[in-house]
Amino acid sequence: MVNSKLFAQKPVDDGGTPESTWQEWGRSFPELDLTGCSRLIVVAPHPDDEILGLGGTALLATLSGIDVHVVSVTDGGASHPDSPTVTQPEMEHLRRSESDRAARVLGIPAPVRLSLPDGKISENRQELTDRLSSILGNSSTGTWCASTWRGDGHPDHEATGEAAAKACADTGSRLIEYPIWAWHWAEPDHAAVPWERARRVALPSDVQAAKSAAANEFTSQIAPLSDHPADAPILPRHAMERLLRPYETVFI
Repeated sequence: MVNSKLFAQKPVDDGGTPESTWQEWGRSFPELDLTGCSRLIVVAPHPDDEILGLGGTALLATLSGIDVHVVSVTDGGASHPDSPTVTQPEMEHLRRSESDRAARVLGIPAPVRLSLPDGKISENRQELTDRLSSILGNSSTGTWCASTWRGDGHPDHEATGEAAAKACADTGSRLIEYPIWAWHWAEPDHAAVPWERARRVALPSDVQAAKSAAANEFTSQIAPLSDHPADAPILPRHAMERLLRPYETVFI
C-alpha cells in the first residue's frame, strides 16, 4: 500500500501529529466548488468514515439540493479483534446501527451496505470496483464520488480509494478523496501528501455541530467497551480533534 508503512510507524496510541500543529501551520487552500455536482456518492471503508471525513460536506451538499448517498464497504466488525466483550458479529451490528443513527442526525439516507470483509478490502478490490461501477453507472449525470484518499495509510482506506478511482474512470464520474489517518501520520508540508490538490470546505457552526452530534453516535469506536485493554477506543480524543474541525479537506 502507498503509505501504510508511514501509518504503521506512528501507532494511534502515541498521539500522532497534534491538532495544534496543524492549526499553527496556517496554510490555506482554495474552497471546493460543488458546481456541476447533482449527486454525491460518499464511499466509506468502515461505518463512521463517511461522517468523520466528509460529514459536514455531505450535509452542506444536501442542504444545497444535491442528492447524497453513502456506500459502506464493510460493516466494521474487525475494529476490536481481541475484545473479550463483543464478538465480531455483535460489533458489525453495533456499527451498522451507529451509522444509521448518524445518517439520521445529518438527514441523509441510511448507507447502502456492501458487507465486504473488514480488513480485507485489498483482497476484494475488484469486486468493490465492480459494485461501485454499478452504483455510479446507474447514477445521473453530474455524479461525484467521494472516497477515502488512496494514500491515507490505512490499507482498507487506500484499497477503497483505488477501487473508487477505477470505478470513476470506468463510469465518467468525478472523484474527490478525503483523508482520515493522514492527519495522524503526516506533518505540515509532508512530501507524501498532494497538497497542491487540496481543497477546503468551510463548515458553518450549525453544520459543524451537526457533524459532531453524528460523530458522537459511534460510541463503539470513541468510548471504551470495557476496562480491558483490548476494548480501548479506536478513535481516542486526540484523533477526534483532528476530524472535527470547522472545515474539511479533500483532494481533487
